[in-house]
Amino acid sequence: MVILFGKEAPNDLKDFCYIIDIVDLEDNIQAGQKLYIDNKIFEITSVGNIVQRNLKTLGHITMRFDGSTIPKLPGTLYLENKEIPDINLNTIFKIVAE
Repeated sequence: MVILFGKEAPNDLKDFCYIIDIVDLEDNIQAGQKLYIDNKIFEITSVGNIVQRNLKTLGHITMRFDGSTIPKLPGTLYLENKEIPDINLNTIFKIVAE
């Protein structure tokens, strides 16, 4: 599991998440799209119903790499069950509709 939060993350949570820059989302995030973590590609398998809003307003989502096709938690983005790559200071996350 990976937790992302924008720069306004509560101080109590900053030690437990990756701080990201929030960018405008052009389209809705949907199952079947791809998430790139640097050069590693993950298929999005399901999307919680508040992922879009949380990402846009707070930069906050949880990513679970378990392949769930039905979202169990509203703020979670579910991805195919693959090993989570190393995440570093300059790691780039990008969602693409292919």
